[in-house]
Amino acid sequence: MQFFVEGDPLNLDPAHLVIAGWTARDAAAIKHHIDELAAIGVAPPSATPLYYRASASLLTTAPAIQVVGRASSGEVEPLIVQQGGRRWLGLGSDHTDRALEAHSVALSKQVCAKPCAPELWPWDEVAGRLEQIELESWIEEDGAWVPYQGGTLAAIRPLADMIEGAALDHLARDGAAAMLCGTFGAKGGVRAAARFRMAMTDPATGSRISHDYATTFLPEIA
Repeated sequence: MQFFVEGDPLNLDPAHLVIAGWTARDAAAIKHHIDELAAIGVAPPSATPLYYRASASLLTTAPAIQVVGRASSGEVEPLIVQQGGRRWLGLGSDHTDRALEAHSVALSKQVCAKPCAPELWPWDEVAGRLEQIELESWIEEDGAWVPYQGGTLAAIRPLADMIEGAALDHLARDGAAAMLCGTFGAKGGVRAAARFRMAMTDPATGSRISHDYATTFLPEIA
């Protein structure tokens, strides 16, 4: 995959992808996310957080993805990319099949592409103010962009704790590894949309990463 860091191309071929789930720092926020997913039939987690594994090939910077049926939706998340001792912060969407999620969260993570922005920030440049970083997402409904999610990294577990919990340093020893780090509750409930837009902003510098993608719904043949 080709990323860009401060305008310079960075070619990485991630060999590992971790998807951290149930990462809210506040117990009430975790319960809210559990409740909103329970409303669509998803069983509660066995523990929090959980570190799901998925195929690294699911990561994509493409402007469009294809999914089967109309039961999938995106989630804005911080993305950590690491290779050896080098680490970057990026922006991704844990696009998930909600119908399959009701059967198996782990399997639902595997069947959808994971769109991410091509731009990355050097970790060392933002590590001292991670909790100030803002994430937002929007979905397109009836031709208009509607606010869907929003919050700061202070609302999820410290990224350093998740790096340790996922053993990301170990995974990145012999190649690149990536981790999607959790999300926020959806305004108006979890739902599908043909277009998803997301952004990450550093208030200290005004720097901003954004990405949007379209979803093509393939027929569900039985």
